[in-house]
Amino acid sequence: MKGRIVKGIAGFYYVRTAQGIVYQCKARGIFKKEGIVPTVGDEADIEVLEDGDAVINTIFPRKNIFIRPPISNVDCLVLVFAAAQPEPSRSTIDRFLVMTEKNHINAVLCINKLDLLTEERRKKLTDIYSPLYPLVFVSGKTGEGTDELRKLIEGRSAAFAGPSGVGKSTLLNLLIEDATAQTGEISRKTLRGRNTTRHVEIFPLEGGGDLFDTPGFTSFDVLEADEAELQHLYPEMIPYIGKCRYDNCRHLREPGCAVREAVRSGAITKSRYTSYCAQLEEIIEKNKNKY
Repeated sequence: MKGRIVKGIAGFYYVRTAQGIVYQCKARGIFKKEGIVPTVGDEADIEVLEDGDAVINTIFPRKNIFIRPPISNVDCLVLVFAAAQPEPSRSTIDRFLVMTEKNHINAVLCINKLDLLTEERRKKLTDIYSPLYPLVFVSGKTGEGTDELRKLIEGRSAAFAGPSGVGKSTLLNLLIEDATAQTGEISRKTLRGRNTTRHVEIFPLEGGGDLFDTPGFTSFDVLEADEAELQHLYPEMIPYIGKCRYDNCRHLREPGCAVREAVRSGAITKSRYTSYCAQLEEIIEKNKNKY
């Protein structure tokens, strides 16, 4: 029968079928020989044994896969950042957004800790991001805004991503009654969160779809794009690509650059352009070190 891997611990994989039954499974040895590691999110074909356990016979083709954390077949990333404690970094937000564009995954930007949100910061974040991506403000303490967040991810396989300490596990517990994700306090010394999730697990959403609970998604290498590709991962830049004086314009210091003109006119926000430049310089430097 067919199912989806919803958890993996100590060499065992837990596969949920369409009937809602979860089977504890081992993977066939052929996967190791072929270099395939079953991953939470995989669609699989399983065979139930006489003792009630099961084996995974087939892993069906994936539409995407991540290594850190190891999850697959993600439709949407909910990028969770705190309004404060820890302070939201727009450059970090933009790195996550580049990753979603690179992997052809929808993004929802979620700002938690409404009680710490100033009107000035709300306006700034709204001005920069709401024209580009769904943006929702929520409170893990009171539940305010979580109905809107739930509607944005219903029917999808969604995963939370973002720095530690921003309230991802708290929000997951609000969205899914059966979830038992641990929550941790902010370190007073570093004002950073303690990572409280220990393994990857998928929980079903009441209105349809699934929600991944993961132990990180914070230490990935976003900048796998090459120099020419990065501009295409900023959706607001796409209308200006090909309109610069030079065909190979990278939009840094070249004269006659349509993107830089759009920044000057306000059509592209300076904050996003600054992130693009920093990431492009990082890619250029990284490529130099290869040789």
